[in-house]
Amino acid sequence: MNYDPIAIFAEWLRELLTSWNLSDDFATVILKLIGAVVVAGLALGIFILQTWLERKVAGRMQDRFGPNRVGPFGLLQPIADALKMVTKEDTTPESADKVSYNIAPVMAVFAVLMIWGVVPYSSTWVGTDLDVGVLYIGAVGSFGVLAVLMAGWSSNNKYALLGAFRGVAQLISYEVPLLLSLVIPVFLARSMNLNEIIGKQGDVGWFIVFAPLAFVIFFISNLAEIGRTPFDLLEAESEIVAGYHVEYSGMKFGLFQAGEFAHSFASAALISILFFGGWQPAASPWLGAVVFFAKTTFFYFVIMWIRLTLPRIRIDHMMAMNWKFIVPLNIILLMTVPLLDYFVKDLGATRMYAHFGLNMVLLIGAIVVAGRAIKKSEPDRVRFPERAVAVPPKEETEEVAA
Repeated sequence: MNYDPIAIFAEWLRELLTSWNLSDDFATVILKLIGAVVVAGLALGIFILQTWLERKVAGRMQDRFGPNRVGPFGLLQPIADALKMVTKEDTTPESADKVSYNIAPVMAVFAVLMIWGVVPYSSTWVGTDLDVGVLYIGAVGSFGVLAVLMAGWSSNNKYALLGAFRGVAQLISYEVPLLLSLVIPVFLARSMNLNEIIGKQGDVGWFIVFAPLAFVIFFISNLAEIGRTPFDLLEAESEIVAGYHVEYSGMKFGLFQAGEFAHSFASAALISILFFGGWQPAASPWLGAVVFFAKTTFFYFVIMWIRLTLPRIRIDHMMAMNWKFIVPLNIILLMTVPLLDYFVKDLGATRMYAHFGLNMVLLIGAIVVAGRAIKKSEPDRVRFPERAVAVPPKEETEEVAA
């Protein structure tokens, strides 16, 4: 069933506006503004649901109830939290740079909402169908780095500044493999249009089979970009108080949290679009939207699962993994995938198996090389003697036991 109520409503509204003697261009501008408000409202509405869902899932995984006091099953808890943040005192450090300080949380949310503006929810439901959608996502996603830097610097707080420096180092570093991994589905689809990438997967198969290694790199880099465990060093409250937003309170702090939650769901949406066919195989707008949000919710659950399972890693380990392992592996993948595709592009289904085999060979080779490099590296007790634990002699141990 290809009944499209959104298209019907948009056409009716356009006719209504033109009947008021408005020009077609002005009517188009009004329709675009209404569409932007609807998409932004949808993203923020999902954020409200996320705050309840994530706390419920965390409660079940940690053997507790989660929100269960405000409303049935705690469904009204996000509204209570929003009211608390709105009514909380909005403090601003006296020596802070007021303009940058107040713009930073808005920019954090704005960057994520801009991503949702080009996401195809179904074959016809898409905010703006850009021919360079992947390039656009890479560009607006970088705004989050500016928000972190502005928040930490403008607060005039040494802990916030240290948190911002560390956060920016993390975000900029992992943007490199994130953008490089985006090139693989773009190359396989021969397009940067998100809807065309989804359509191509309907013809040849999901790109997770063609490029599982690119998917793994994209997924890991996304976790680092959104600051989720085990890469949640953007906050690291146990080490630097609360990270770059330590001086924020009230709704400004809530905007940072909204940006993080919305970015998590947007990342899950991009995973489903680039590697798992998006709204495919449904042709109906209604069914396509259901399929798309089902896939996105599944990957968001995986992101939550990882957050609630893994511990935080050290920042030197995180940076070393990026620059010494992920980035070189991604560069090798970028060099070998086009070369292989040149020879197998006309082989039909064999093309898929060839790409899958190449990814497996590269993954196994990378693991072997990394394992040997780890074995050759000196252990911490050699490089840092003060970390070595003294082992008492056997005789002394037996005397204590006796």
